[in-house]
This record gives sequence, structure tokens and C-alpha cells, in this order.
Amino acid sequence: MSKNTLLLKQFRSFYYQNAFSDLEKAIEYFSIFGGTSWNVDTTKTLDELIVTKVLNNYTYIHSDITKLTHSNKLSHALLSACSMGDRRVYSSFKRARLSREEGNEALHSLLRSGLVELECSLERPLSEEDDNSDKLSFQSPFMRFWFAFVSPFYKSIKEGDYTEFEKAFSNREQGFCDFIFEKLSHAFLQNTLTQDPIVDIGSYWDKNSEIDILAKTLSGKLIAGSCRYTQNKVKKTELSRLKTQCELAQLEPDMYVIFAKSGFSSELRSLKSETLKLFTLKSLKPLIEDVSEKDLIPCEGKKY
Repeated sequence: MSKNTLLLKQFRSFYYQNAFSDLEKAIEYFSIFGGTSWNVDTTKTLDELIVTKVLNNYTYIHSDITKLTHSNKLSHALLSACSMGDRRVYSSFKRARLSREEGNEALHSLLRSGLVELECSLERPLSEEDDNSDKLSFQSPFMRFWFAFVSPFYKSIKEGDYTEFEKAFSNREQGFCDFIFEKLSHAFLQNTLTQDPIVDIGSYWDKNSEIDILAKTLSGKLIAGSCRYTQNKVKKTELSRLKTQCELAQLEPDMYVIFAKSGFSSELRSLKSETLKLFTLKSLKPLIEDVSEKDLIPCEGKKY
């Protein structure tokens, strides 16, 4: 099962199970609790839920997670580095202060556990010297949240002091939904462009450029795109930036797509055409419009 398919299945299950009606709220809560099959009280704030369901239950959840990681300190260091960095394998080794040998040992252990999987750049750079490592992708959003904000501060959390966690989370909370929004955008394109179906989709990266969305269609067309989960409207400069990234990668897309949580400037909207498609958060609604009980994923662990 591809990462996009798994994430969409998890999101649809989460959306139905917790009776969301607000897509933005669903994405923000899923970024924390996705993949757990836990019930969440959507009348409570994320901060309240994190304290009552996660931090207050730290000892028990930690015990469950260490059964997967075997309490391996190298694995925990790599997972935290991956969750907070650019997810590239070798830069995660460096961020975790692991040697190549230690990093590979931890990586193979994590791949066997099923906590993460490797993600490749959709197109390899033309020049070998521009090539870069694969990325690590968490199989569930909750595990990404745990190793980004909980595991690094386990000492104080275990003692009931949540100050370090709260400071770290408040500094990064705004951008923590970016990854989920990007992956749901991938799934939307796969499900929507049916006239010329997408046969392969992912992201592109090398040492000089990074492109959120890169897709190939059945007819051979190339689609490049960007995703921006911000409160501000996206301007024409985002299209210019995307085109520059493609030029650096020596890619010539047939179509550009931009996904923006809060919409677009009038100047950018005026450029919409067959070769430029613009989508907002509301555009993703077809992903959950038909959710039903059959979408529920049974909880395999404890429900906190």
C-alpha cells in the first residue's frame, strides 16, 4: 500500500470516527492523533487533548512504543531527528549525531518495525553529484508527533512538568500540518484527474531544489506543484518560485498546481488556465464526502 493510500485511509477513518464537519480542524487534529484509532473529543482544544490523552498517559504509551523500538536509543534519536528535520536519511543521521554505521543500524531496525518507510524522489537528478538520500516517512502521524515533541522531553514529562513540551510545540505547531496537507493534496490529485490518470506521484528533491508535488500521467504529461498551509493568501511569487525550482531540477512540467489553505491573491487567480490549476482547502472535501462506517480502521492497541 502506498504512503498516500495509507494516509488517506487513516484520515477517512479518523474523520468518520470523530464526526468532524470542519476539514481544517480535522487536519489539525489528525496531525497529532492520526493512525491511533483513538476517539477524540472535538469540543476540546488540541492543547487540552494532548495533555489528557498523551502527556498524562506518557508512561503507558511509552511502554507500548518501546515494544516496537525495543528501547533502542539510536532508533529514538533517528526518529526524533527525522520528525523535526527535512526527513532526508543522511541529514537525519547528522542531526541525530549518529555515524553512518550507527545510522544504518537504526534505520534497518526501524524499517523492520514498520514505524517508517523510505520515500524516494520521484525523478532522480540528472547529475550523480546532485543526487541526495531518500527520505524517511512515518507510517502514522501520531508517531511523528510523539518523536518530535514528546520523546525529546521524556524526563520532565515523566515528572509531570510539561513546560519544555509546551514551549517546543507552540514554536512548531503552526507548521506541523504542512506534511499532512501535502500528502492529502497528492491523494486528491490521484482521485480527481481521471481524464488523464496519474500513474505516479510523489515529491522531488536534490541538493539544489525541492518540489512538493511531482506527478506523471498516463499520457506522459508531467505535473509539478506546491502546497502552502498558511493563514495568508498565496501570491504570484509562489508560482515564480515553483517554476524556478523546476528549472533548477531541469524539469519541464506540462502543468503546474498550487494548493493553498487560505486561497490566492487576485493576481494569481487571474492566471488560472489549463496549465495552472489552483486548489484551496475546500477543494479537498471530495476526499471525505462519502465516508461511512466501512472506512473505520479497527483499533489494534489501547484506546487512551
